Amino acid sequence: MAAIAITGATGFLGGALCRRLLASGQPVLALGRDPDKLAGLAALGASTLAHDLSGGAPPQPGQPIRALVHCAALSSAWGPTRAFRAANVEGTRTALAFAREAGARRFVHISTPSLYFRFRDQPLMRENAALPPPVNAYAATKGEAERLALAAPGLDVIVLRPRGLYGAGDTALLPRLLRAAQSGPLPLIRGGQAETDLTHVDDAVDAVLAALAVLPGSVQRIFNISGGEPLPVRAIAEAAAAKAGQTIRWRSLPGAVVFGAARTLECAARLQPGQPEPRVTAYGAGLFAFTQTLDLTEARTHLGWTPRVAFEEGLARTFGAGA
Repeated sequence: MAAIAITGATGFLGGALCRRLLASGQPVLALGRDPDKLAGLAALGASTLAHDLSGGAPPQPGQPIRALVHCAALSSAWGPTRAFRAANVEGTRTALAFAREAGARRFVHISTPSLYFRFRDQPLMRENAALPPPVNAYAATKGEAERLALAAPGLDVIVLRPRGLYGAGDTALLPRLLRAAQSGPLPLIRGGQAETDLTHVDDAVDAVLAALAVLPGSVQRIFNISGGEPLPVRAIAEAAAAKAGQTIRWRSLPGAVVFGAARTLECAARLQPGQPEPRVTAYGAGLFAFTQTLDLTEARTHLGWTPRVAFEEGLARTFGAGA
């Protein structure tokens, strides 16, 4: 049986997908940059290929593949544009070339709902919504990567836009939030009315499997993915902190003050290349200020997928039921 190739296999979602496929007896070709994590996947039965897709030339596949899931990306609210372009645009171009050369038919591209982001409330966004100018280099390059994938000849492409991945092994979303809470009060903007919907990694893996299984050419090609459970950002932060044994402190602030300070910090950081990410970015503040949730009708209808992991259960899986 031809393998399923996974880029970013040493990352959070890619690793979880590899382990699920291997546990079900599927042959997997894992591509990534972390040799220790690749060795761990090899011990589970995966074929592995160490490669940095942003380098340009695709690696030699060494075996036929029937599908490729492109999880590799640089995901951050801050950083030099050239780094995002290398990882997200050129990396996608390389992954597409690799998939074609290895004989893949299906290409599942992991994108982001950050493409929808505006500095205003946006409940239940749909896939056909007109996209605003990108809020940052991450959104800009992920949007360009989507367009590259959807225009690729010879491949049946499905794009998934999962919101806010979390779960055991995550080093980004909830850990980042908890680190911010440790460094000082979090901003309470607009009375804390903002809502969002996160995605447990197990639900995201299920969505990828559904995208791999659907018949070629039988569905539209872009799908929102989330836990389908809009929750106040304040409640998410407090629940995660409680599981981690922390206490969240809040400071009520006018939005204009927070966004003005964030943009000042961003300007100062841009004037000094190499400086770390500002403590507050406009995009980060926007996530605390505005409701941003997804409509899942298309994924439910056309992929036959629906989220199964409620946030309370997801936290238990992330921190341990006894935490």
